[in-house]
Amino acid sequence: MNKLYIGNVSAEASEEDLETIFKQWKIPHSGPFLVKTGYAFVDCPDEKTAMRAIDVLSGKVELHGKVLEVEHSVPKRQRSCKLQIRNIPPHMQWEVLDGMLAQYGAVESCEQVNTDTETAVVSVRYATKDQARLAMEKLNGSMMENFALKVSYIPDETAAPEGPSAGGRRTFNSRGPPRSGSPGLGARPKVQSDIPLRMLVPTQFVGAIIGKEGATIRNITKQTHSKIDIHRKENAGAAEKPITIHSTPEGCSNACTTIMEIMQKEALDTKFTEEIPLKILAHNNFVGRLIGKEGRNLKKIEQDTGTKITISPLQDLTLYNPERTITIKGSIEACSSAEQEVMKKIRESYESDMAAMNLQSNLIPGLNLNALGLFPSGAPGMGPSMSNVPPPGALGGCSFGCSPYGAEGPFWASVLSESSQPLAGQPESETVHLFIPALAVGAIIGKQGQHIKQLSHFAGASIKIAPAEGMDAKQRMVIIVGPPEAQFKAQCRIFGKLKEENFFGPKEEVKLEAHIKVPSFAAGRVIGKGGKTVNELQNLTCAEVVVPRDQTPDENDQVIVKISGHFFACQLAQRKIQEILTQVRRQQQPKSPSGTQPPLPRRK
Repeated sequence: MNKLYIGNVSAEASEEDLETIFKQWKIPHSGPFLVKTGYAFVDCPDEKTAMRAIDVLSGKVELHGKVLEVEHSVPKRQRSCKLQIRNIPPHMQWEVLDGMLAQYGAVESCEQVNTDTETAVVSVRYATKDQARLAMEKLNGSMMENFALKVSYIPDETAAPEGPSAGGRRTFNSRGPPRSGSPGLGARPKVQSDIPLRMLVPTQFVGAIIGKEGATIRNITKQTHSKIDIHRKENAGAAEKPITIHSTPEGCSNACTTIMEIMQKEALDTKFTEEIPLKILAHNNFVGRLIGKEGRNLKKIEQDTGTKITISPLQDLTLYNPERTITIKGSIEACSSAEQEVMKKIRESYESDMAAMNLQSNLIPGLNLNALGLFPSGAPGMGPSMSNVPPPGALGGCSFGCSPYGAEGPFWASVLSESSQPLAGQPESETVHLFIPALAVGAIIGKQGQHIKQLSHFAGASIKIAPAEGMDAKQRMVIIVGPPEAQFKAQCRIFGKLKEENFFGPKEEVKLEAHIKVPSFAAGRVIGKGGKTVNELQNLTCAEVVVPRDQTPDENDQVIVKISGHFFACQLAQRKIQEILTQVRRQQQPKSPSGTQPPLPRRK
């Protein structure tokens, strides 16, 4: 969905005019503008850029007296059942949206799209073309809470191609090869997925998968246009070996099916009688969303594909192996269908997390997101940061460091050198009290305290859970002590754990309350004159920041500042408050005698 259609273009408009507009609004494009009479086309480097161009330009920018209309360029054969609805009020409830969409037909799926805009965007699939067309006619331009909805078709790659037109009408091919993305090409070539397919296979079948002198694996690679790594040398003596497949989603699925067929044939030839399930490895960060609230997503996949799916327990995870094993039982055809649905959910989760991280990564200056280990490595902003980690290769292919998700070469050296750099000078230890649902305490602690120990080791922070304040307490306090980067990592994992374990709904943002203590004499600086500073802080961070009035300072002459919001809002608010406290401390220090150097370096 990277190709744009630009409508309502003046006859006087030129390619240079459109180039100037895109440059003025800082919207990159990956090819020349193809200008026709009244309209034009252009390719964007990615879907996010295309979405931004639509939101910024469509109906808002004028060229030679005409207001441009910008939307996804969708070939007629792909104008099927999929629509994109933009400019949805940001606070609209999902139930209201679902009810509105259902007026025009059966909605098969409705998924939110991550964008930089304040308003919401969803992709909707209806059961039939007529229902999608009716929804487009009725909703496009309709007003909702003072927002005019914008509806357009988006490519439906599953749409059946139209047959040849009657009368032998000449096609574009008669004038030479069609340009990329034109109707004569069929579906646009798919891009390799950032998330590979990782599967476990019984060790006794590895030889058959590779084939004599590697002939079989080369043939699979060629037929499926994929890159396949069989990690034979890892975990010597293990009953199973991991295989990593890099390709498009379709290529990964085809390679997986072929490998299952080879194993089935080898089992018959060797009279191997045990069932051979499909085993997929997936990072634990994505498994909660794959399962869904009350297991609904997983149950639906099982029902739709006729398979039985189980997932390895959390207790099997270690700090160095964050992958869960998804076991799928059924026929080869059923397992293949289930694999497609499972990996679709995992890729959606990855893309959603990447978009959120990229959007927010600049909010906390100086923080080294590459070293946080919040997601699988192998992409910008993804990678671990742990102390006392083993050297490269010591843990095999399933570890963080060896990056089964696509990173190449030794990984630990750069991570450790980066993560050792403090935010500004030597970071001081901070104490944060984070409040979580009382029912979530068990999930945070883990079996025999394993999870909280691993979390503490990973983050480089002290993490303790305070005793309950009463029998009916609905919240428990988690005490986190450590420098800023340790705070970021520990709190991020706690927020993520609550989401994974379904303590918040699938479409509900995790919002928690954090308390930090500040010197009583500095509380006024946090509030500001007439509340100016705290109001600016709330506007900047989107967190709720409260300094309760009439507090009695504790024995250390400190008072509490309460911060509530989603993860990045809380983090940014904490960092900004710490900046204020640093300024106050500097001002409290006695001035150094003339001619001597001050004890602290100046900030650049």
